[in-house]
Amino acid sequence: MSTEDAALPAAPRVDGPPPHVLIVRAPYYQEIADGLLDGASRILREAGATFALIDVAGAYELPQAIRLALRGNQRFDAYVALGCVVKGETDHYDHICRETIRGLMSLSLQFGLALGQGVLTVHRLDQARARSSSNGHNKGAEAAAAALVQLHVARGFGA
Repeated sequence: MSTEDAALPAAPRVDGPPPHVLIVRAPYYQEIADGLLDGASRILREAGATFALIDVAGAYELPQAIRLALRGNQRFDAYVALGCVVKGETDHYDHICRETIRGLMSLSLQFGLALGQGVLTVHRLDQARARSSSNGHNKGAEAAAAALVQLHVARGFGA
């Protein structure tokens, strides 16, 4: 199934108190990051969630920032990572994409986090624009919805 076949992202139901979510955003491509944030914040507001936003230097720093947040005093029910990596002429793209996604998954598994992954890995900026626009399938909205679904699952297990 492709994204075009999927239903548009909508705010899922989350049992319990309103969620408090941390959005960690890499605004290296500001237009793309803003579009992803618009989508994510729309879903979170529709779900009745509150959220905080922190910007980091780039996609590679996304998992690091979430780990730093886990060390802090403020508690979050779920996390959303937003960013974009555009393929260039070198292997740098492959390394950044792999380690960013691996880092996010490792955090999620190690700490049992409800985490939505909204990091675009694209070949061209027009692909990123299509996935971060307010029309259609915004990957920021999908990441926020995924984080909330995972939070609903966690709360269902009493976590």
